[in-house]
Amino acid sequence: MRGWFITLEGGEGAGKSTMLERTHRWLLQQGHTVIKTREPGGTETAERIRAIVLDRDNTNLCPMTELLLVFAARAQHLDELIRPALRRGATVLCDRFTDASWAYQGGGRGLPAEIIAALEKAVHGDLQPDLTLLLDLPVSLGMERIASRGMSDRIESEAVEFFERVRKSYLARAAGSPKRFAIVDASVDEEAVWRQIERALREKLTR
Repeated sequence: MRGWFITLEGGEGAGKSTMLERTHRWLLQQGHTVIKTREPGGTETAERIRAIVLDRDNTNLCPMTELLLVFAARAQHLDELIRPALRRGATVLCDRFTDASWAYQGGGRGLPAEIIAALEKAVHGDLQPDLTLLLDLPVSLGMERIASRGMSDRIESEAVEFFERVRKSYLARAAGSPKRFAIVDASVDEEAVWRQIERALREKLTR
């Protein structure tokens, strides 16, 4: 039996890292064998690609190059880690997946949907997350939260308008796949965010 594939998505400052850790602990407590990973990244090769994509010095990286790099990392990630884990029956918990490409490179960068769709089909075909937790909050609040982090990476350094497009794209994705997505109000305090996530997990995993 194939394992569960759960992803967390959201804009900057949504609290994904914190909720990823809490989700990981909860799944372990429920008896799941969990593989926790991230995108871009998750394998040695994919982590090297991540470093290129996020490096602030790569100011000349064009949107199409960025998209292709992300999907190259994803192809390696799927082949080396995600698919084998799912075949073993493990639950894969991933910080971002292809919805992020639709939001950041599609919505944010304005790349054509048909190109992203073709890459999605080529790289992972019918494989989709069983549950995508979308941590949503106003962009202005997200920017306030990440301001205290210090040095921003290449993506985090984008303008507010870029992140508004990212958020709009994420919400459109969620509206198009309501059975897969659970929209989580990430503007509230940590415990209130977690209660929404736990409820979504219980509803999905106990069906």
